[in-house]
Amino acid sequence: MRASNTTVRRRLFLILIGGTLIFAALILRLGYVQLWMGPDLAQKAEDSWRRNIPFAGKRGEILDRNGVELAYNISSPTVMVIPAQVSDPRMTANRLAGALNMSEQNVYAMVTRKQLIVRIQPGGRKITQEKARQIREMNLPGVVVAEDNKRYYPFGNLAAHVLGFTGIDNQGLTGVELTYDKLLQGIPGSISFLADAKGRQMPNSSDNYVPPKDGLNLQLTIDKQIQSIMERELDQAMVQFQPNHVLGIAMDPNTGEILAMAGRPTFDPGHYAEYPSEVYNRDLPIWMTYEPGSTFKIITLAAALEEKKVDLLHDHYYDSGAIEVAGSTLHCWKRGGHGSETFLDVVENSCNPGFVVLGQRLGKEKLFDYIRSFGFGQKTGIDLRGEENGILFKPSRVGPVELATTAFGQGVSVTPIQQITAVSAAINGGYLYRPHVAKAWVQPETGEVIETILPQMERQVISEKTSEQVRFALESVVAKGTGRNAFIDGYRVGGKTGTAQKVVNGRYSPNEHIVSFIGFAPADHPKLVVYVAVDNPQGIQFGGLIAAPIVKNIMGDALRYMGVEPRKDQINRDYKYGDIPLVEVPDLTGMTVSDIYEDMNSNFQLAKSGSGNIVVSQMPKPGVKVERGSTIRIFLADKPSDE
Repeated sequence: MRASNTTVRRRLFLILIGGTLIFAALILRLGYVQLWMGPDLAQKAEDSWRRNIPFAGKRGEILDRNGVELAYNISSPTVMVIPAQVSDPRMTANRLAGALNMSEQNVYAMVTRKQLIVRIQPGGRKITQEKARQIREMNLPGVVVAEDNKRYYPFGNLAAHVLGFTGIDNQGLTGVELTYDKLLQGIPGSISFLADAKGRQMPNSSDNYVPPKDGLNLQLTIDKQIQSIMERELDQAMVQFQPNHVLGIAMDPNTGEILAMAGRPTFDPGHYAEYPSEVYNRDLPIWMTYEPGSTFKIITLAAALEEKKVDLLHDHYYDSGAIEVAGSTLHCWKRGGHGSETFLDVVENSCNPGFVVLGQRLGKEKLFDYIRSFGFGQKTGIDLRGEENGILFKPSRVGPVELATTAFGQGVSVTPIQQITAVSAAINGGYLYRPHVAKAWVQPETGEVIETILPQMERQVISEKTSEQVRFALESVVAKGTGRNAFIDGYRVGGKTGTAQKVVNGRYSPNEHIVSFIGFAPADHPKLVVYVAVDNPQGIQFGGLIAAPIVKNIMGDALRYMGVEPRKDQINRDYKYGDIPLVEVPDLTGMTVSDIYEDMNSNFQLAKSGSGNIVVSQMPKPGVKVERGSTIRIFLADKPSDE
């Protein structure tokens, strides 16, 4: 049936309307794509053509507490190739191989890879500025010398285990370099260019430079000067005593800040690959575990005083040299014992049977509650990786003998960082602080401190009154007891010795010991606590003979450096047979050499410097106390100095 003209016209009109709507929709869609989505699509297209050459951001510097740089970056460029832009791969490989001391075959394999950008490694990574200039002057197509940097440790092995080191890509691998890697790392930048599908740079295209962003600077609690003093003494101990290991920690007992920390053997962070992995992977002050020996008696003493189980001056104990506990005989270090003594004498003499009695008075529940409260058996939480827990007896396995041996530091396993943290709590008023080595974060561009790490107190373990009694007892140990070799004239020093048998193949070795000493000063208001442990020294193995003098030397120099003034209110030292007494240096300035030889007694040796007959200066200065027999150096001239 034939449609009418009206129907045809209606259909044509509808088709026209539909076509118009479709065309309008296409126009709108095209306009939307061109005008609205256009910039975004153009950017995506450009991004697909753009190739990036990375530029490393500077890793943040590491500073000591006074702003001394302990680790920073030096420029060390890296060679890269863009294979698609290399016009003559064989020639390019030949010239790069010669400049970088690499195999031509290996370099050729790199410059012909089917990749956008290839690093020439290992020879092309972290090269010198002179080598980078040499390669740039070759003008090899497709070869780029990109800005890069590497870590530099200006003081060599100083604080090596604390600082740690970084890998080839500036990533932290150990120490604070690892702990705070994310904040130290900078944000990489780049230079980008437009390239076709084969990687060839598009003609007349411009490069785009995105600058890298530097990482934050980390300021440590470590004091470079105190760290140097400690490491000097540890090095001397390694030479003098030939031990397996030696370690030391210096802490501010009132904040938990680590002022110095080191172990021996050590390594150079800038060349760590040249050392055995067990040296650079083991931070002995936080990793090493061992029986602490008598330094642990401080914890037993603090617990007994807090629980009012002992009066140091009025309670007495008779030490026969041994004590029987559940069928076992536990001996004092002194054959025959110390006889009748107050409990202050027990502490001064480091009498094992006396501390067994203190442990028995406390009982296992109380003693182990205090041990755990002081932080033993768990990590301290120091901001370094690799910390160990230490080992305590399980409560179900603590019998009378285990209680007795724990009371004098045998049968438990601790780390040095636990030991110094716990003793700091015992002498600072009773407050247990979390040890830490990070002090602040600093904006590298402005030097502004953007975050300060505050001391973190975990809990109060004992009262301030008990802590005062502990300090008094430990000051007596240094003045009158086993710690006399740590006595420093002019400074009130407290401390405790430790001598512990090593466990070898499951048994106590009769010949191998870890000797230690922990000291603090000033004893009435401690500002510094120092712990040193020497593992298996050769010869006589007693903490009072080996570790105490090391701590004395560290503390003496550190206290003077810290500006702690000497005082005259210290407890007088007891001298026993074999001890060298201290004598005061006389004033020799203005005297003639003949006068000195007439008046000089046998207390000193004399050494002369300069020409002339009159003393114009001397070392040590007048009034300083030194060991009898020490040398006084006099400086001579023909007439007295006007100064």
